[in-house]
Amino acid sequence: MRQKKIKDATIENLLDLGVWIEAKPISNKVENIFMEIGSGKGQFITSLAKANPDRLFVAVEKEQNVCYRLAQKRAEMELDNLIVIMDDAENLANYFVDSKASVIQLNFSDPWPKSRHHKRRLTYPTKLNLYKQLLSHDGKVILRTDHLELFNDSLEYFIEANYQIIASDLNLPESDFMTEYEVKKRKNGPIYQLEAIVKNE
Repeated sequence: MRQKKIKDATIENLLDLGVWIEAKPISNKVENIFMEIGSGKGQFITSLAKANPDRLFVAVEKEQNVCYRLAQKRAEMELDNLIVIMDDAENLANYFVDSKASVIQLNFSDPWPKSRHHKRRLTYPTKLNLYKQLLSHDGKVILRTDHLELFNDSLEYFIEANYQIIASDLNLPESDFMTEYEVKKRKNGPIYQLEAIVKNE
């Protein structure tokens, strides 16, 4: 879906709001980073960052207009423990040079339902192999979605990429940490979630 263009969502204003738009390493040797890829307007990640002020959070959003709203929210909430990155997930290794993520959260990613587009999914094996470079030892990837086909396909993707499923929920209960999209979609049906870690190779 095409995002509404925001007049003030310029690169200059994004930089003024502290958004990272060029790759640079995150603070050296931080291994307990919580990262959300595809953060949207940021309700989920900003709520978590506010509730855990002593932990470092990273929000990744490649769409410029949406990232601007996320950055505004970060500034309004004065979240010094939240880094906002405007970039594609494929470039994240350039940020995690010495640091590692203990959690990579994928919330309601685009399901790309057509078979020819499946390689674009954030849980496709090529992406899962990339995440291995970013995760700390025993770090995990969490997928949350309302799209059952994506959920079922992702179970296979994780196994193919040598991950172990450690938790799976076909009707995830409500929590204090939900995206704007989840709040809306809960009225229409269940929310699915799985958690996976990389198998020791």
